[in-house]
Amino acid sequence: MENKIIIAETERLILRRYQKEDIQDLFEYLSDEEVVKYEPYKPMTFEEAKGNLEWRISTDEMIAAELKKSHKMIGNVYLGRRDFDTLEMGYVFNRSYWGHGYAAESCNALIRQAFSNGVHRVYAECDPDNKSSWKLLEALGFRREAHFRKNVYFWKDETGKAIWKDTYVYAKLKDDN
Repeated sequence: MENKIIIAETERLILRRYQKEDIQDLFEYLSDEEVVKYEPYKPMTFEEAKGNLEWRISTDEMIAAELKKSHKMIGNVYLGRRDFDTLEMGYVFNRSYWGHGYAAESCNALIRQAFSNGVHRVYAECDPDNKSSWKLLEALGFRREAHFRKNVYFWKDETGKAIWKDTYVYAKLKDDN
């Protein structure tokens, strides 16, 4: 087992960089159609997940969430750097662990850390149909700033026509704490 590069710890979680040993846990949730329903990618094969893991290992923007008790990697938080001391946040968790507060616990810890490190604003975008996601953002103290209508598409229908989707934008400022 490689040495873990730990970003933060919570009561139940270790938030860390990805490592090669995460492949089975990563594949478990990236191959789940329900988990990736609102993501800009389809469920992945094992080979696709291996390629995706290489990218995750190479970036410091993807943070793995690991259970302290079992050392199972159950999901991730994305924190992408943007202009003006801003981070874009996203999260994807294994469906078997939904409803236990792990995403909120992870995001809270990372947001606190980001603000203490000088970040001014954290924002997130989500599909209005993904009620669980925007409810989580609201519970984390984010405010809905925008509802963009049919502003993005990830897929096309069988005739090649774009399947347009709406986007909610939520944000939290350092001063909101």
